[in-house]
Amino acid sequence: MLVLGILFLGVFSVKAQDPNRFKEQVDQLFNKEYNFSPNKKLVVFTGSSSIRMWKDVQDYFLDYNIINNGFGGSHFSDLIYFYDELITKQTPKILFIYEGDNDIADDKKPTKILKEAKGLVKKIQKDLPQTKVVLISPKPSIARKNLKKDYIKLNNKLKKYCKKQGNVEFADVWSIMLDENGDVFEDIFIDDGLHMNKKGYDLWAKVISEFLE
Repeated sequence: MLVLGILFLGVFSVKAQDPNRFKEQVDQLFNKEYNFSPNKKLVVFTGSSSIRMWKDVQDYFLDYNIINNGFGGSHFSDLIYFYDELITKQTPKILFIYEGDNDIADDKKPTKILKEAKGLVKKIQKDLPQTKVVLISPKPSIARKNLKKDYIKLNNKLKKYCKKQGNVEFADVWSIMLDENGDVFEDIFIDDGLHMNKKGYDLWAKVISEFLE
């Protein structure tokens, strides 16, 4: 926890973000009880609002026990802070992480975000060596299309990093959300242009399912 604490303090000092703004959300997730089948593998999804708002994620993957530990608006630094509550408590067979979207939107540099991602993954590899980690690429969106170049830089860095790791994979949801001209599909979002509707999550499920087979 010392390494994570130092990492968090460094991020906190730069961006002045208090992770305890999510404490109520995290407490609810931590205390939630599940009645799972003992014969199914446990899969945990965690990260920011694109995960939190995937309310019916269990319905997409009925062969698995699914926990949605998404907490809206979060950064990698917030997930690091709530590491024990949202990750180690469950000891998942597969762990999907979606962070980086809000980091880019709050003007963090891709190199800085990658450093935080590496610190988090390293901790998971140490504490949960049997857990497969899947980093979900930050997605394109209508609301943040002006940040496209930064998202692409971050995704390239995350993908390259994952290729060098054992039991760590990269789920590219960026490409499937673009048309043949490289523009994001506009009919896959709710009114805010940032969060997805069912069409969007249907696309995500196609990508995610490949890591569950």
